[in-house]
Amino acid sequence: MEPSLQQSLFGHYETFDTFKNLYLSKKFPNKIILSGEMGIGKCTLAYHLINYTLSLNEDHSYDTKNYKINSENKSFKLIKNKSNPNFNIIDVEEGKKNIDINQIRDLISNLNKSSFNEDPRFVLIDNINLLNLNSVNALLKVIEEPNDNINFILINSNKRVLPTLKSRCINFKISLSQNETIEIANMIINQDIYDIFNEELINYYTTPGQLLKILKVSEEFEIDVKNLSLKDFLLLIIKNKLYKKDKILIELTYTFIENFFRSKVSIKNVEILNYYNYFLKKIINTKIYNLDEETLFMEFEDRILNG
Repeated sequence: MEPSLQQSLFGHYETFDTFKNLYLSKKFPNKIILSGEMGIGKCTLAYHLINYTLSLNEDHSYDTKNYKINSENKSFKLIKNKSNPNFNIIDVEEGKKNIDINQIRDLISNLNKSSFNEDPRFVLIDNINLLNLNSVNALLKVIEEPNDNINFILINSNKRVLPTLKSRCINFKISLSQNETIEIANMIINQDIYDIFNEELINYYTTPGQLLKILKVSEEFEIDVKNLSLKDFLLLIIKNKLYKKDKILIELTYTFIENFFRSKVSIKNVEILNYYNYFLKKIINTKIYNLDEETLFMEFEDRILNG
């Protein structure tokens, strides 16, 4: 589900209240990183914090008791229509693998303009690990000493971030227990996920967002995720090259490769541990240097799944 349209916040209530209290006491940090596993709800949390702040003096303000955005709120409507003058979102553009420096230049140009009604202004940057070196250097110029009332919220899915950027922000780790993940997923789909998924596809590292993506993919490609093991699921995706048909599957495949090794790895099994480190490094390099994921997936299939 698109985070910007998520009117209900599922979980992270204590974290939300912490930020809310910091804002009310005028101690809200203006440069923060929300770090956690992909699909855990970091971006949705950010949108709720932003709406809470922007809607304080508006009609239909944020419902802090039920942790819910009012669909009639002006700021919500403007963000939904991508026309809120006090909100900027930066993410990877369609067809690209990195956040381009021109996106940061456009952001800087916007930030140099006066805010609307002198309200707080927010910059939300998703997938900050996909900022290339030039983009980071351009961003540092504005993030080091931002103009008054400008707040940066950066989203990191537990990936490598350049130290020069990370050191200038306060990092908040966002997490969910496995029970919380199951509970949130059940609330969103209004069904018990164990009635839908094979237990091997649900583990300590699984997030609600990942479960929803698997559900979407299984419906689209008619995959029986109830009766497929993790190994069979990976084989199906790689052999049929389904990841070429849906970019969501590329990230899911990376995640499931890691989960596969995590389920097998042990200190005593040196061979598996070495393979785990080898493929983890290959995944990182594939993302950083925009390498062809097909080569990686086929090697994993040949050496591990069929080995």
